[in-house]
Amino acid sequence: MIDGHCHLEQPDFSRDLHDVVRRCREGGIRALVTSCAHPKDLDLTMRIVERYRGYVFATLAIHPGHVKDVPEEEVSEYVERLRGIGEGARGIGECGLDFKWVTEPEWRDRQRVLFVRFIELAEELGKPLVIHSRGATEEAIRILEEQGAERVLMHFFTQRRSLARVVDNGWLISVNTGLLRSKTIRKIVRDTPIDRIVLETDAPWMSPSGGRNEPTAIRTVAERIARVKGMTFDRVWQECGRNAARFYGLPVGL
Repeated sequence: MIDGHCHLEQPDFSRDLHDVVRRCREGGIRALVTSCAHPKDLDLTMRIVERYRGYVFATLAIHPGHVKDVPEEEVSEYVERLRGIGEGARGIGECGLDFKWVTEPEWRDRQRVLFVRFIELAEELGKPLVIHSRGATEEAIRILEEQGAERVLMHFFTQRRSLARVVDNGWLISVNTGLLRSKTIRKIVRDTPIDRIVLETDAPWMSPSGGRNEPTAIRTVAERIARVKGMTFDRVWQECGRNAARFYGLPVGL
């Protein structure tokens, strides 16, 4: 199994990251994909990737919720740095649109501009895209389609009415502990082919029990998916892990 989306650079992990990674290894998790979502976190993210080379991999972009925090000059510098990272980046993301927390029309317009910029960067670098689309799933899908994006993972996917388009486009969705509380997500899981599902935790957020979440919670996600789809745990554990490994091009055996 692979945690296809977490945030190991967050301060929540600053004191005991080594113990967190150790628990993941002991729990049978074969790799972690950490998402750097702000330029200020790039150096730390790459140090983590280097420290746990071959086990922790990164995706890199700017979360749409940070659109007000990052001036254009800093965006341009960041994009140039991403061009030079090479295999250190296994994907571009999470990027996209967030209309739940960003409501002003001018900032939503800037989100759209940044989104297209990262789609173009992914195409230039030959990297897959990890998409955040809170409150804007239909528009995010439309932009991706207009830009011809092919290798796409819809992170923390919750819009059942958009599922058919995602599947028809050959894209993947990621599922986290939100399915423990959401009937809609469970229906999405039920209706999505197993070869289109990647498991994630979004740790340190989305804890199933309160407090800090950890990538080890991926087992809880797999257990619930097995119940929803009427499959064995081992099948979900293996197939969803292989989906993540193929999507990100991870050099891990499953």
